[in-house]
Amino acid sequence: MPKARVKFKPPGTRPFDLFGFTADHPDDEFRILSNYPTEEGLYVILEATMTNPDAVVDLFERSPMSYEVLHADEHTALIQYLLPFVPPPLRAVFSSGNLPQFPLLVQDGWILTDLTTTQGRLSDFRDELEATGFAFEVVSVIQSTDPTDLLTDRQRRFMAEALEQGYYDTPRDCSLTDLAAALDVSKSTASVVLHRAEETVVKEFFAESAD
Repeated sequence: MPKARVKFKPPGTRPFDLFGFTADHPDDEFRILSNYPTEEGLYVILEATMTNPDAVVDLFERSPMSYEVLHADEHTALIQYLLPFVPPPLRAVFSSGNLPQFPLLVQDGWILTDLTTTQGRLSDFRDELEATGFAFEVVSVIQSTDPTDLLTDRQRRFMAEALEQGYYDTPRDCSLTDLAAALDVSKSTASVVLHRAEETVVKEFFAESAD
């Protein structure tokens, strides 16, 4: 069964424009960890790893939506909010017979998600999504997964820099502080991005080994 990476974004702008906000913050990371549809709408949990996480809290403060800051520190904000409707992409996922796989990455104005699906269901999802007016792109469709194909561009860039700097050598030629400086990010950001990339690679490697 193929694994597909797809991305989509809404047409135009909305009163609450998380897509546009992420496009304005290309060096920060936004992930939708989960969502839950109810009669009231869609509950969503968003994790933002940013140089200034207060900015995303301010975005919600200016929005008409109900929200709660579940956690906040120097570089991360975890926010639960309620959309008053179920967005067309999620309806398209369900009606095409697919299931959303979390986390969803929100990057540069797009939502990126991975689907383990059939070619027919992927085609149905594309048709359903195009009918909503959302832009849609299949980034990749692969049968046998190389773990690095599951990394975001940012995660791949961080790991490539870590390798080049000798961060993974024994003994290390580069500390996390040095690596963060080379990447021009905070030490906390470098640690979070590398950890998630390493988690993806390790889990996929052992999943493939088990298969």
